[in-house]
Amino acid sequence: MKIFLYGIREDEKGYLTEWTDVHPEIQIAYTDKFLNTETVDLAKGYDGVVTLQMQAYSRDALQKLHDFGISKISVRNVGLDGFDFQDLRDLDFSLTNVPVYSPNAIAEHTTSLILRLLRRVPEFDKKFNNADYSWFPTIGEEINGKTVGIIGTGHIGSVVARIMQAMGAKVIAYDIKRNPYLENLGIYVDSLDEVLKQADILTLHTPLAKKDIHMIDAAAIAKMKNGVVIINAARGALIDTDALIAGLDSGKVGGAGLDVLESENDVFQKKFKSIDDVKDPQFKALINRDNVIITPHTAFYTTTAVHNMVFDSLTDNLAMLEGKEPKYPVDISED
Repeated sequence: MKIFLYGIREDEKGYLTEWTDVHPEIQIAYTDKFLNTETVDLAKGYDGVVTLQMQAYSRDALQKLHDFGISKISVRNVGLDGFDFQDLRDLDFSLTNVPVYSPNAIAEHTTSLILRLLRRVPEFDKKFNNADYSWFPTIGEEINGKTVGIIGTGHIGSVVARIMQAMGAKVIAYDIKRNPYLENLGIYVDSLDEVLKQADILTLHTPLAKKDIHMIDAAAIAKMKNGVVIINAARGALIDTDALIAGLDSGKVGGAGLDVLESENDVFQKKFKSIDDVKDPQFKALINRDNVIITPHTAFYTTTAVHNMVFDSLTDNLAMLEGKEPKYPVDISED
């Protein structure tokens, strides 16, 4: 059997070799380019495709895969919002993802964003760049005693909850599907509004369903405490970026740690000569603030996570090709 992989980076190639050492009977090939109408022909003659969520998948590209006789797609990450599930159903695709490649990686990154904002690290960096090594008056705050609100308590959110509790925070959470372990800790509230109103620090760990686009909009921010710190290491479109910028301008939002952005594909994983060459006005409105930290969708990016993303996606793709049940099937029966 033959599997073709899209969007392969240098740091993934060693894990590809490890996987093929375990499965020498499987032929793989890859490109560093992403799956689209220009690159889809590279998969011709292969049985399955493994790709990476970086952009929307057009129906034309999926139609070509279908015409090549390919019906098994595995994405080596969590996010699936680049797919139109109706297209997948129409073209009889089966789909897998890797929902738990490393919850700790993202939870730890979330924690680092919170700590860096509370201890005002960007401001100290600026001081040091100007040979100012004084601590006054850049006074920080502690997580201990803060109320941390978590929206989404799956694999990642539940780890964040445990870390925050270990650091002395009062943790409250909202999820339409409650985690039994966390429920025993008594952290759940009955509505999203309760989390918005009570949280000193709000962190998002939910997938991007259509109903959740701009979950955090101007109306939601208006319900929050003055000076709230907002963290998003989930999906960019969960936050209305213009509303966030307005909240930062007014002081309603005291800080933001953003590993994802609505328009991140215009900026992330690209190298510019200077900030002046970046055309995205929202990014420019955020990047130079002392109370905003942006990381380029790197919360997942650890050696453990990358290994699991490669191994689990390839193993699940092979399972589907062999007519077996994959470890992480995606239900595409509903949008």
